[in-house]
Amino acid sequence: ARDKKAFMSLNSSASSHPPYFLLTGIPGLEKEQFWIAFPFFIMYAIAVLGNITLLLVIKADPSLHEPMYLFLAMLAFTDLVLSTSTLPKMLAIFWMGSGKIGFVSCLVQLFFIHTFSSVESGVLMAMALDRYVAICRPLSHSSILSVTVVVALGTMVLVRGVLLISPACFLLHRMPFCQHHIISHSYCEHMAVAKLSCGDTRVNAIYGLFVALLVVGSDTFLITVSYTLILREVMKSPTEARRKAFSTCVSHICVILAFYVPALFTFLTHRFGQSIPPHIHIMVANLYLLVPPTMNPVIYGVRTKKIRDRVLLLL
Repeated sequence: ARDKKAFMSLNSSASSHPPYFLLTGIPGLEKEQFWIAFPFFIMYAIAVLGNITLLLVIKADPSLHEPMYLFLAMLAFTDLVLSTSTLPKMLAIFWMGSGKIGFVSCLVQLFFIHTFSSVESGVLMAMALDRYVAICRPLSHSSILSVTVVVALGTMVLVRGVLLISPACFLLHRMPFCQHHIISHSYCEHMAVAKLSCGDTRVNAIYGLFVALLVVGSDTFLITVSYTLILREVMKSPTEARRKAFSTCVSHICVILAFYVPALFTFLTHRFGQSIPPHIHIMVANLYLLVPPTMNPVIYGVRTKKIRDRVLLLL
């Protein structure tokens, strides 16, 4: 009898899932979406071409198998996954009005977006630590950040993302939706999907807040400490060395700001920004997943001499 009751409960939960969700795109800008898609497509093409080029150049050149470039390869791979998880479907919505996405497909997209957002944050943190060791402990750099340590750090941030985001997907799968299926967004996002549920969403909201504070809080803390120590060390250096160190660090800081500023805006707007127009919120959320993948290969390709030279040689 207990097994039968459990089966009926499970069957009832499964039947409460809508067969599909309908992504609306950018609420309030439905007529403009067709034209908005063109700059989005150009940015996506730059992101794909740029990040694939970075991966190929780093893989082909043994002299680039150093911590900084290995972390950059991880960042390029993460950017490819993030942009490809969202942009093809987003362009289909904007150009063809194809907003339908299956329930399971929505959860898969949500899993990849949030997992690799966490991974990107972790890789940026690891790159800041690498800069700290390279500038403040240059003689110990190769021994502290060996290839084995770099691979272990990359594996840790990936496992962290998977372990933290999987419970959120499991919680969504267990929730009843009462056939509510219209998502006022361009992609499946945790709280945007949770708000459609006719059940209690407090656990989802609390868990989402916990994950965001844990990932962003710990990573930004370590990034801030790293660059504070770097700044102190750089100020003691001769003018030429100081200029070179500043030039390198500015690239990293631009990448970090391009990722965290729109990410924090999107996160806070979902929870506290009811007065912000939906189209502004959704537009920033879209750019949050597109601008960093577009900017990262351009910034590192242009400002990193070894990569720039290899790309020119490849061309």
